[in-house]
Order: sequence, then C-alpha cells, then structure tokens
Amino acid sequence: MSILGHEKYEEEVPEVLELDNTSSMRRFIFDEPAVIRRLEQRSTFEGVTSNGTIAAAAMVFAAILAVVVANSPIHHLVTEVLEFRIGFEIGPITAGMPIEAFINDGLMAVFFFLVGIELKYEMTVGQLRRPRQAALPMLAAVGGVAVPALIFLFFNHNGTESGWAIPIATDIAFALGVMSLLGNRIAPETKVFFQTLAIADDILAIVVLAACYGQTPNISWCAASVGALLVLAMLAGAKVYTLKPYMIVGVVLWFCLLMSGIHATLAGVMVAFFLPAQSDVRLTSLHDWLDGWATELDDRYDDESHVLGQHDFTDDARIVERVMHHVTPPLLRAERYIAVFVNFFVLPLFAFANAQVRLVGVNIADIVGNSVTQGAFFGAVLGKPIGIILVTVLLVRIGFAKLPRNMDWMQVVAVGIMGGLGFTMSILISGLAYTDVGLVMAAKCAILAGSVVASLLGIAYVHIAEAARGARRHERT
Repeated sequence: MSILGHEKYEEEVPEVLELDNTSSMRRFIFDEPAVIRRLEQRSTFEGVTSNGTIAAAAMVFAAILAVVVANSPIHHLVTEVLEFRIGFEIGPITAGMPIEAFINDGLMAVFFFLVGIELKYEMTVGQLRRPRQAALPMLAAVGGVAVPALIFLFFNHNGTESGWAIPIATDIAFALGVMSLLGNRIAPETKVFFQTLAIADDILAIVVLAACYGQTPNISWCAASVGALLVLAMLAGAKVYTLKPYMIVGVVLWFCLLMSGIHATLAGVMVAFFLPAQSDVRLTSLHDWLDGWATELDDRYDDESHVLGQHDFTDDARIVERVMHHVTPPLLRAERYIAVFVNFFVLPLFAFANAQVRLVGVNIADIVGNSVTQGAFFGAVLGKPIGIILVTVLLVRIGFAKLPRNMDWMQVVAVGIMGGLGFTMSILISGLAYTDVGLVMAAKCAILAGSVVASLLGIAYVHIAEAARGARRHERT
C-alpha cells in the first residue's frame, strides 16, 4: 500500500508498494537507545530559540541598543550604513533601495509571512476555527483598535491625523513575552484569549496597512500581482507540497507589490495563506509502511561493513527520510524554517534600525508637547485597555459570550493594559504615515515610551491585584 498522496513521489519510491509489514520499526530503531534519547530530546539551542520571552528580550535589547547608539558618537556612521543603497543591475533593469528600506520592506515581508502562517494555523485548527469561541477576543480587538484611533484623532486634527493607526497594533511577541514573566499568575486560558485577540489585532492592522498606507496603485504592476496570486492558487489547487515553487512565486509577488505602490510586506501574508496545511502522506498507513521499511533496512544492513560502503542501505534510508520529511505539512515546515530567523534576526534588526531616536540637542518638552506623541502614547496606554475592557464587559453583560474558564475580570484588565505594547507594527506604520523626520521621531518616542509604560503597568497591576486578592482571602479565614 502506498502512503503517498502525490503521484510524483509514488514514482520516486515505487518499492513502497511491495513491502511486507512483518517487522517492528520500534525494535529496529531502539537498537541504539542512547542515540534515540539524544534525538528525541530538545537541544539547548532549540530550547532557547523557541522561548518567547527570550525572543521578546532580544527585540527589546536591540531597541535599547539603538537608542544608545543614536545618542553616541557613532550615530552618523550607523545612519550612513542604513542609508547605503543596495540592489542590482541587469541590462536595462535597475533596482535598488537603502538598507533601512530593505529591512522595512524586504525582511519584514518574512515577518509577515510568519504572521500569515500563524493566522492560517489558528483558522485551521486553533481558536479562530470556532467562531463562537473566538468571537469575544476578536470583538475585543475591534474595541482595542477603534478607541486608540479615536484618541489619536482627538489630539491630531490639524494635518497630522494620518498617523491615526500608529497606536492600534499590539506586538504579540513582545506582549506574550512580558506576560510570560508573570508565570502562573496568568491562567493559560487568559494567554489563549490574549493570543486570539492579538491575532485579530494583526488582521485588522494588516487590512489598515493595505487600505490606508499604500501609494497610488500602478495598474500594470497590480495586474502582475494578481497574476502571481493566480499562480499561487494554481500551485495550491494542484496540491504541490514542495515549498520552493511557493517561495519563488512569493518573491515575484513581493517585487510586483513593491512596484505597484501596495505595501510589499503584505506579500508574506498572501503567500502563507496559499501554503497547504495538509500532509501529502497518508498518515493512516504510515505505521504499516514504516514496519515494511524496517524489514527492508534490516535485510540490507551488514554489521561487518562500514555504513559508507553500504549503498543499498543508505539509498533506502534516504527514501524513508524523504517520505518522513513530507509527513509535516508545508505550512509547519515553513514556520520551522523561518521562526528563528525572524525572531532572532529580522525583528531585532528591525528594532535596531527603526528605534534610532536621537535626543541629543532635542528639546524634550517639544517632543512631549507634540500632538503626535500625545496621541500615540495615550492611544496605546489608555485607548487599548479602555477599548478591550469595555467591549469585553459589554458582550459578557448582554449574554453574547462568557469569559473563558479560569479567566476573571482582573485578568481581563491585565490583558487590556498589555494590549498597549505596540512596537513592530506601530513603528512600521509611523514610517509610512509621515515623511517629516520630527513627526516620525515623535511617534517613535511615544511608541517606545508607551510600550515600556504598558509593560510596567501590566506587571505592577497583576502583582498588586494578586496581593489584594490574597489579603482578602486571609481576612475571610
């Protein structure tokens, strides 16, 4: 029996169809238990790179380093490096952009690709799969977008209102990293609620980015972008489970969007939604197929010969490796390939390049008194919790939804406060909303200050609320 759902792989390994299922793969593998234990255990590197708190700390460190560098003697050197143009020239075709623009428009497309993968995962098997269950945090996210935008517009109505979207975004990696510092003071259900809210927040921010912060579209390049999307749809429809074709077309789509005037980072989200979320291996037959190959490998292996000389054995092992590689759906394979790169290179580099806030010779009072600073800061620190908490209270009070089990109103308030941690998307939007250097710097100062204040307020609130709750329990007893 073939376990492969794709004809091209059946042609590559036709012998899969003829094997008897008479041997135990477990017995075959566990001849070397020490090796298996080592392979099954997560390495120190994997433990570090999969830790959300460490990833958030790397981004925070990069932002702090950027502020230090911006106010040091090497500031001008760093600025020259970020403004250095890179590109290529092929005959009459010339393309190039500053390094800073490449980070914001190019590398951040990889970040958006990861965001798109997370969104599709949640829509397939996660919280967004159950509309009723996801409705409460998703609608709370709408409140957490609308109120900050209104607060920003309250402070900015004389030509600076284009930055209204700056305080609407929650940085999910940053916020969940800070929340993890609270340990078991925050219920797992609250973290799931907050993650769903942040994902919905990302969806809204992506829509705003596409609709409000692009340039005047170039029809020809827009048509080319649609063509690239059609190719992606054809790949998905043809059940192509290899990542390379999607990545190649994704690069083409990114370039077409860049030339069209639509923000090119959106290409990452679009490609992610076309990646297959299914395995092209028939998983119900995997056990029997592995048993058959265990017998084949047992027969081919010679204890008295060096493995390098056992070509039949290594060729068969390579077939098993290739098939097992395809057990994991392309969506998850792509996530594994890029997660470390995004969390420990793209986001810290983005933070370093965009948090270059130079305060030397700047009148701090002018920045504090700037309407953009005030709108962005209070939109995040006040608007986010007000919007999230009010919508949640309203929907629960009218009976539309219930709070998740083990989540109380104290934790709802904590979620609202930490929703003000808007960093990555907020900085990106600030650079798109304004061309004036002073306004961009005011927005960045507000974003950095708002994120720090929201973090400290959230942590302090949870500790104080827990202490007060403990005191009440003690009085009752």
